Amino acid sequence: MNINLPENKRYYTMGDIATAFGVNQSLIRFWDKEFDILKPKKNAKGNRLFTPEDVKNFQLIYHLVKERGFTLEGAKIHLKEGQKKSLDKLEIISKLETIKAQLQNIKNEL
Repeated sequence: MNINLPENKRYYTMGDIATAFGVNQSLIRFWDKEFDILKPKKNAKGNRLFTPEDVKNFQLIYHLVKERGFTLEGAKIHLKEGQKKSLDKLEIISKLETIKAQLQNIKNEL
């Protein structure tokens, strides 16, 4: 899944992430409580501010739960056992999807 977030930001709001992933903010809050790898900062108002690393972790959780059909417990176990390996695979899939979209654009232009 390709997400549309500006790459030069240090922090993303919950609204930014909800829009990019097409989910409700309540899901983000829920997953924040459920998954230890999500560690957003909180500002003075208590609003969550996610780092680019948090966004990658959220993308990994989204991939496992929404795209591959893992249960929350299954996703937690999978993350504990092989987070780095899963993240690498997710990055490869994301890059391949980008390449595929570029190739389709080229094909459509011909």
